[in-house]
Amino acid sequence: MTPVSRLALAIVALTTLAVTAAPSAPASAVPAGTHHSGGPTASHGGFAPDVIRLPDGFQPEGIAIGKLPYAYFGSRVDGDIYRASLLTGRAKVISQGPGTPSLGLKLDGRGRLFVAGGRGGDARVLTASGRVLRSYTLQTDPAFINDVVLTGRAAWYTDSANPVLFKLPLGRHGAPPSQAVRVPISGDMVYTTGNNANGITATPDGRGLIVVQSNTGKLFRTTYAGVTTEIDLGGESVEFGDGMWLRGRTLYVVQNRLHTITKIELDKRATKGTVVSRTTSPKFDVPTTIAEYGKRFYLPNARFTTEPTPTTPYTAVAIRRP
Repeated sequence: MTPVSRLALAIVALTTLAVTAAPSAPASAVPAGTHHSGGPTASHGGFAPDVIRLPDGFQPEGIAIGKLPYAYFGSRVDGDIYRASLLTGRAKVISQGPGTPSLGLKLDGRGRLFVAGGRGGDARVLTASGRVLRSYTLQTDPAFINDVVLTGRAAWYTDSANPVLFKLPLGRHGAPPSQAVRVPISGDMVYTTGNNANGITATPDGRGLIVVQSNTGKLFRTTYAGVTTEIDLGGESVEFGDGMWLRGRTLYVVQNRLHTITKIELDKRATKGTVVSRTTSPKFDVPTTIAEYGKRFYLPNARFTTEPTPTTPYTAVAIRRP
C-alpha cells in the first residue's frame, strides 16, 4: 500500500521460489455483478488455482478472506470490490466504488467488509454482498488511509500521511458507530518523508496493535491509546513493509517492492522479534497484502512498478504458507 508513483523503476525479476534463512490510470469499467472467469495458469493439487486473474486495469491493493473460500479485492483506482472463488477463480464485481481507492480490507465474523479509503480519507463498512452499511470521513486534510485490522470490539485504521490511528468502536452485536475516534500516534514512531504507518495487526497477547512503518523498515507495538514502542528485530529491517498476517506468535510481513514475505517469530507481548525466513516467488509482482485460506497465502500483485493502463493485466497469486 503506497502513495508512491506507479512509474517507479522496473522490478527485479525473480526466477525461483526461494526460502532463505534470515541473516544476523483508471481501471476498466466492470459493472457490479459482472463475472470474470480467470483462467488460472497453474493449479494446486489439481483443484484450486494458483493464479487468479483480476480485471484488466483493476489495480488491486487489499485482500480479505473469511471462513468461506472467497477472496475480496479492492481497486486502488475507483474503489470497486471484486470477489473471487478460491476454488475456481470465477469472480465478479460486487460493489461499485465511490471513485476513490479501496485499499486495506478485513472481513469480520458477520461477513462484513471493512475498507480503508486511501487518499479519499475515508472508511467504509460493507455487507458481504457489497451493500454499503456505513461510510466515514476520517480526514478532510490530505490523507492516505492505508490498512485496517479488527480487534474484537473495534476496527483500527492507519494513515500513512498523518501520525494518527482511527478507531471504529463497535457496539452491541458489532453495530458500527456513528463516527470514528481519532487516536494520535506518540512514542517511538516518528513520521518522516514517504510512506509511514502502513500495515496493522493485533499483538499475540491481544492487548495492543503492531504497525509497520514502511519507509523506515521498523515494527512498532502500539497501545490502544496510540503510544508506540519499537519492536526489537535484532538489527533486521522490513523496509517497504505493507500488509501483515499474524498466526499465533508468528508474524508475516509483505515487503512489497522487495517481492518478499518475511516471517518473524515474536514474543507474547511483541517486544522482540526474530526474522527466521524471507520468501520470494517468480509469481510476485509487487505484492501488497496477504490473507490465508487452508495452508496457503493469497496476495494481490499491485504492480506499482508497471505503468497502469486500462488494459494492464493484474493477478492474485497463491503460495504455500512458509
